[in-house]
Amino acid sequence: MTNRTMIDTPSPTPPTPPTPTTASLEFAVHGMTCGSCAARIQRTLGRQDGVSAAEVNFATRVAHVTLADHHTDPDELQSAVDKIGYRLTPLAPAAPAVSDGDEQAAAQRSWLRRMIVGWPLALPVAYLAMFSGSIGSQPWARWTELALTTPLQFYVGWPFLREAARRARHGTANMDTLIAIGTLAAYLFSTAQLLFGGGDTYFESAALIIVLLAVGRYVEALATGRAGNAIRALLELGAKQARVLRDGLELMIPVAEVRIGDLMRVRPGEKIPTDGHVTDGSSAVDESMLTGESMPVDKTPGAKAAGATVNTSGALTVAATAVGSDTALAQIVAMVSAAQAGKSRAQRLADRISAVFVPVVIALAAATFLAWWLGGHDPVAGLVAAVAVLIVACPCALGLATPVAIMAGTGRGAKLGILIKGVEVLERTRNITTVVFDKTGTLTRGEMSLTTVLAAAGTDDTELLRRAGAVEADSEHPIGHVIAAAARQRTGDLPPARDFAAVAGHGVRADVEGTVVTVGRRGMLTETGLAVPDGLDQRAQGLETEGRTVVFVGWDGAVRGVLAVADTLKDNATEVVARLHRIGLKVVMITGDNARTAQVVAAKVGIDRVLAEVLPSEKQAEVSALQAAGEVVAMVGDGINDAPALVRADLGIAIGTGTDVAIESSDLTLISGDLGGVATAIRLSRRTYRTILQNLGWAFGYNVLAIPLAASGLLNPIIAGAAMGFSSVSVVANSLRLLRFRDK
Repeated sequence: MTNRTMIDTPSPTPPTPPTPTTASLEFAVHGMTCGSCAARIQRTLGRQDGVSAAEVNFATRVAHVTLADHHTDPDELQSAVDKIGYRLTPLAPAAPAVSDGDEQAAAQRSWLRRMIVGWPLALPVAYLAMFSGSIGSQPWARWTELALTTPLQFYVGWPFLREAARRARHGTANMDTLIAIGTLAAYLFSTAQLLFGGGDTYFESAALIIVLLAVGRYVEALATGRAGNAIRALLELGAKQARVLRDGLELMIPVAEVRIGDLMRVRPGEKIPTDGHVTDGSSAVDESMLTGESMPVDKTPGAKAAGATVNTSGALTVAATAVGSDTALAQIVAMVSAAQAGKSRAQRLADRISAVFVPVVIALAAATFLAWWLGGHDPVAGLVAAVAVLIVACPCALGLATPVAIMAGTGRGAKLGILIKGVEVLERTRNITTVVFDKTGTLTRGEMSLTTVLAAAGTDDTELLRRAGAVEADSEHPIGHVIAAAARQRTGDLPPARDFAAVAGHGVRADVEGTVVTVGRRGMLTETGLAVPDGLDQRAQGLETEGRTVVFVGWDGAVRGVLAVADTLKDNATEVVARLHRIGLKVVMITGDNARTAQVVAAKVGIDRVLAEVLPSEKQAEVSALQAAGEVVAMVGDGINDAPALVRADLGIAIGTGTDVAIESSDLTLISGDLGGVATAIRLSRRTYRTILQNLGWAFGYNVLAIPLAASGLLNPIIAGAAMGFSSVSVVANSLRLLRFRDK
């Protein structure tokens, strides 16, 4: 049999990530309230000695620091951030980059309390301010407004004031600075008017701005917490305890104490504690948390089992093969959290803008006040306009635009069994023009069987199969295994083969009982002087026309027969290709099979183009050739033999099951072997990236339009406060639509 994966050299395996020349640190970040906070912390970390890069994610509240110097002291980084008014807490190396759920829940409760207190106070203030007649002009009405607004300003609005003061002590400013200055200006001006001037007051502006912002902060905390639940939910899937067999006894121990090689007893209804293989028992295991497939998978001795999957029926004994951060679940969590920590090019631009945004807004507000006062001789109108500028300028939406969308998109993908490596993957996916499928094991089931044995005149079928099986017994190729297994099943024990030799991608030969037997492609046998009888050649072509893989067998100067092996298409292969066509993509199949066989398979599923008789070492070159022709290529393979092509493609999509996923070599990994995940993954990635662009477009557009309106006096501070809260909430709400994504 032809070994199309280079019999004389080891099959390619997923590339091991290079040993890093840099180290990295993860920190939980405390004290951020807006995108400008994240930008300032990121800039501060990036300036420290020994730091080559820093990235701070506002939504996940996590800082990732890449070190150029392994000896950089984390305490120095924490100290530098402390000096600007924020706090870093180191995360363990194996910990996922996700914000603390308890901290977010506390923030939600805090803002909910302030909302409950604030609205009953703010509504009477607004009611009294609406009347310029008998009620509103009464002295008691204005004093009542002051009495009601004071707890609003200093209790409901306390988080804004506290953070603004903290920033001021460190010589910095953020969104809270703008809110504090704006509301305090309205409150203090109105109090002064009441005490000394007798003119108009603006207590309702301060009161309503604060409660509207409290609503916005509560909804924002609620929504970002929901978006971040994906990783926390994955972490909760794992078993907490394991029943292990030690010294003949069953012991219940924490999962963290399980060691590789431990035998774990798993009863029906229990979770498998960690990755391993079944040594005893049989059962059906629900792997939906890992693969997205609802149908339980039968497990018998020798089968692999993944941690956190649920044993549904019989008792199993599982030998632990991976623990801690090496398990499939831990790798999934690490991959999803890494993706959520990333930033798009557009978000990095937004971060740079946010870093200088607050000082610019303060300057604009001051300029607005001076322009109204000096140019229009109306300092009161200038104060109102300046307050509106301070309140309406919201960098929060800019800071949330990318991370919340990524959190929602990658979280939804994880539930569907799709792992997205990073935000740059989303950027590349939108440009894909061509999807290249490996055939064996990707479009097809990868479970071949021997379908035909054709012996030439004068050759016995059994002897033909027996000798071919003896040669292929040493082959590593799946088809070689099929021939050897079929030969053992039909003829019994196989004779030993000596002097085994291989011609990469063409065939193998060996001495069987004193006769040199060659098994491989037609070309290899004819090149070595083995003639193919005409009748046999015609019958072989007929088998190839039917889509079967034909292997020629010869010895003593002639081809003695052919063996046909068939692999069936996956059930939904045709549907998946049609779905890819519907979203405007060209589909190519790449295979080591001969052109005739490949064309038959391609015709069945509607594939546009076939690249046949391609050696594994040439797949990467074929992908490069497509790219050189102007195509943006997504490569779909099993993530093992196809690893070089997966890496070379613009987008690598690995299809695997359970612990066999090749995370290192792919950009998108489909944990389930379901081919339908390819179209789903591409559509989800495109939808997520489109959501990011929508968010950034709204956030930028809002500020570009709102600030001039506020400065010109056309935007009341109350409306400005409501609009600011609505800006952040709309970005988050738009992102959360991804949690309901369903491929149609």
